[in-house]
Amino acid sequence: MEIPLFKTHWMENNIKAVEVVIRRGTHWAVGPEIEQFEKKLVVFTGRKYALTFNSGTSALVALYSAVGVHGKEVIVPSFTFIATANAVLLAGGIPVFAESEEETLGLDAADVARKITPNTKAIVALNYAGGVSRDIEKLQQLAAEKGVFLLEDNAHSLGVYKNGKQCGTFGVGAALSFCQNKLITTGEGGAVITDSQELYEKMKLLRSHGRVENSDGDYFSSTKEHDYLEVGHNFRMPTMNAALGLSQLEHFEQTVKLRKESGDALSAGLQQIKGVKVPLVYQNSDHFYQMYTITVENKTIRDALQKYLNEKGIMCRVYYDPVHLKSLYRQNFGCREGDLPQTEELSRRILTLPMYPGMSTEEINYIVSSVTEFFQNLNQGSKQ
Repeated sequence: MEIPLFKTHWMENNIKAVEVVIRRGTHWAVGPEIEQFEKKLVVFTGRKYALTFNSGTSALVALYSAVGVHGKEVIVPSFTFIATANAVLLAGGIPVFAESEEETLGLDAADVARKITPNTKAIVALNYAGGVSRDIEKLQQLAAEKGVFLLEDNAHSLGVYKNGKQCGTFGVGAALSFCQNKLITTGEGGAVITDSQELYEKMKLLRSHGRVENSDGDYFSSTKEHDYLEVGHNFRMPTMNAALGLSQLEHFEQTVKLRKESGDALSAGLQQIKGVKVPLVYQNSDHFYQMYTITVENKTIRDALQKYLNEKGIMCRVYYDPVHLKSLYRQNFGCREGDLPQTEELSRRILTLPMYPGMSTEEINYIVSSVTEFFQNLNQGSKQ
């Protein structure tokens, strides 16, 4: 059996939505579906403003730039996708890495408090793999006390609630990702949600060359000259992607239901195995299993398990190795092993298994039985 790490969940309405844009033969860029998607995201998240981008990374760069991190320190997790930190550099800021906690693999508020300096501009919290950040309220309080911005990298956990509040609404702004393995996908794409009109207006300029759109239409529809207020990017989401996002939102609840069924079934089997810790559904919250990450005793066991499962046709990989130990940060920022012992240790012990909506009972049973076999063989070997 071959089981991929993920499959993209789609329905016929996704094809029809994109087809409408293509057959229209116009407005493949800056089409009406862009604004419609943004309005749907506003309703869905409860924030006042939403702005789409061509990737989650672009969304992060725009958010950091709008906040004004140039020359300032931004505290980020090392246990994350590298874009969380790289986007700080692209916005002219200085990434400062802090520890992640083991319960939900989110940013550790205690270590963040130790890393804040007079030059700190923002804290970036991560909600990991369809779950919540354990310390998000503590980080919110800490940011308010220190007079810095709390931002959220909410690429994984759209629609997930903690204590009645949706992930992505704790900070002044949050970046979303719609890459192909996310809860909803546009292939590539992202968005920023915020209640700040000031940030929203700044990001609108940054998204499209610093251009002021005329009242009689966008750049492609208007014959009038446009003015440019600052240097910006072309971070715009194509209209076809927005149409796809709109149609994906229509079956969000069904997609999440299927994910939870698959994730809960995996947990029911895997939590019976001594030596395996399954993803935690944290108190007063939910878990949508954007990824399914287990924790084992040590790196030796993790690496052996990964090799064993891959040989059995079960794709699995490490999400994430510490960002601060990548060559970019070792060579240019002097980061080294031992800087974040807590993060480094948890990264040695985690392994992400296949997860997607509608996994078959056969697939789930095969994964569970394969992991069970590995630990049975491991235990028998240790007794000999």
